[in-house]
Amino acid sequence: MTTTSTSSTQLLDQDVIEGQSGYTKSFLNLYDLVVFRGTAPLAWQCPPAISRQMYDTCVGADHVEIGVGTGYLLDHAKFPVDNPRITLVDLNPNSLAHTAHRLRRYDVTRVRANALEPLPLPDRSVDSVGMSYLLHCVPGSIKEKGIALKNAAALVRPGGVVFGATVLSSGVPVSARGRWTMNWLNKQGAFHNDQDTYDDLRNQLAQHFDRFQLTSRGCVGIWRAWTAG
Repeated sequence: MTTTSTSSTQLLDQDVIEGQSGYTKSFLNLYDLVVFRGTAPLAWQCPPAISRQMYDTCVGADHVEIGVGTGYLLDHAKFPVDNPRITLVDLNPNSLAHTAHRLRRYDVTRVRANALEPLPLPDRSVDSVGMSYLLHCVPGSIKEKGIALKNAAALVRPGGVVFGATVLSSGVPVSARGRWTMNWLNKQGAFHNDQDTYDDLRNQLAQHFDRFQLTSRGCVGIWRAWTAG
């Protein structure tokens, strides 16, 4: 089942709107190849198996995905129940439609919303929130866009987990190929991570969660975080 809702958000910053505009229908058809067989293993040195393992160990029966891409990781995830409830949150209607269709075997709800604003979902209502490869696409430094972590934290019930991954520009090993690719993507406006550091990500997690685990693989910061009951 697929349903759709749209938030009545404030006027969005133009950089945020432009940052998600590249996810056209034609690009989404190539996204899995470009990201999970291309940049993730070759530039960021983080193979897709790392992300898939994170999803297999973190997704709950009632899950929210913020920044949905194509739904690749959700499509391959091992959910703890046969028919999980999945809420897709994204600004881009193409990504929402593409992912909802891919996951049509599940109970899927689409919500068009900005991760930097309070989300139009009930507080403490879900088991897990995923935010993979989202933050490096959002304008601003980690200190500024850490508000997205706060908004995600508000959604999980006690014992629930917020998890994700983002490409960082410093505080992690960045290969020559990774640095060139990162610089090019920032110039194109697809990335906004030239100020994103491992320490700033750790500080934002500490600010918005009671407990967290943060590791890195290549230049990708990977976290799992929990709020107190």
